[in-house]
Amino acid sequence: MTKDILARLDPDQLALREMAAKLAAERFAPHAREWDHGRTPLPAAERRKLAELGLLGITVPQQYGGEGRPLLDALIVLEELAKASPVAAWPVFEACTGPARVIELFGTEEQRARLLPPIVAGEKTLSVSISEPDAGSAATDMSTRGRVVGDHIVINGVKRWCSGAGHSEQYLVYLRLDDRPGAKGIGAVVVGRDTPGLTFGPQERLMGFRGVCSADIFFTDVRVPLGDLIVPAGGFSKLFTAFSIERLGNATMSLAIGQAALDRAARHVGEREQFGRRIADFQLVQGTIADMVMRVESARLLIYAAASQAGRGAPGPLAASIAKCTANEMAKEVSDLSIQLHGGYGYSEEYEVERLHRDAHGWALAGGTLNIQRVRIASEYLGMRFDQRAGGAA
Repeated sequence: MTKDILARLDPDQLALREMAAKLAAERFAPHAREWDHGRTPLPAAERRKLAELGLLGITVPQQYGGEGRPLLDALIVLEELAKASPVAAWPVFEACTGPARVIELFGTEEQRARLLPPIVAGEKTLSVSISEPDAGSAATDMSTRGRVVGDHIVINGVKRWCSGAGHSEQYLVYLRLDDRPGAKGIGAVVVGRDTPGLTFGPQERLMGFRGVCSADIFFTDVRVPLGDLIVPAGGFSKLFTAFSIERLGNATMSLAIGQAALDRAARHVGEREQFGRRIADFQLVQGTIADMVMRVESARLLIYAAASQAGRGAPGPLAASIAKCTANEMAKEVSDLSIQLHGGYGYSEEYEVERLHRDAHGWALAGGTLNIQRVRIASEYLGMRFDQRAGGAA
């Protein structure tokens, strides 16, 4: 199936995939375990290399320094980098499927011209800040508040589970801008890391995502110019467009985990001998490999279909949630099966499949849990909006 899909890619896409795969194998894979063990963010020199090759601007319009290519092209690169190291893939994820897309979609011309080129050039990173201590899946319960005072927005509150916190140079912060309840009062603003009143909690000791880093962000009378308001109050609902793009990026990171786990398992069962023959010769092993292949290829087809639908824009929310939910579950299942096929070796850090399994669980939580994706899928398919507090359809 993968060969069939690749046969449909155009020459530019195939060349892009080959370049990303070569870069990942030669430059990033040798450091994957080191970055994981040390919880080390991607070194600045490596980020500059991604920029030099144009990988931080694949989907960014050309007038802002990017390539202006379709979303699928970014996902092709993302998978190849993430198979080697999620730390290496993270800047591409953020620039091509994450918060930078919010600026591209909803920012003013001045904001796009000012904020996007430094991201494409690898000079600055932009992370997103949505969750709060009491607002995770219920994101519209957020209480971090921004008050307009003259020509500034003054921000107070706490954000949690912020990937890149303390390391990224700037943050796209979702916050409440007026007293209207739920989504109606929510917007988004860009805040620089060195803005007075902005502080960070200690780095979380996470199960996976170890080189991406995560921490709380505290806002105490943080003053941001009105010119950095990207989405005004009442714009939270349209941000679902950006969420759909991010969810395909998330799904692709899971796809990379599944494919890497499958590749390692296939290599191991072809080399490992027990009872005088390769373990690949045992039918139960063959059946397990077959199950892994089916799960990986099913996820890839859903991701590619959604990305092809999107073109240079965003996929539909139904397609994005189906792809994310399927890929997240696949990555957990396939990485676990890979550990089983490796036996005791799979439990060792040396073979790295245990790292893949740890990372797989993180993607199933980030960007909307599996249960939330199922609610979204049902909502879109049935044409109903579900009120979680009421416990039924609204």
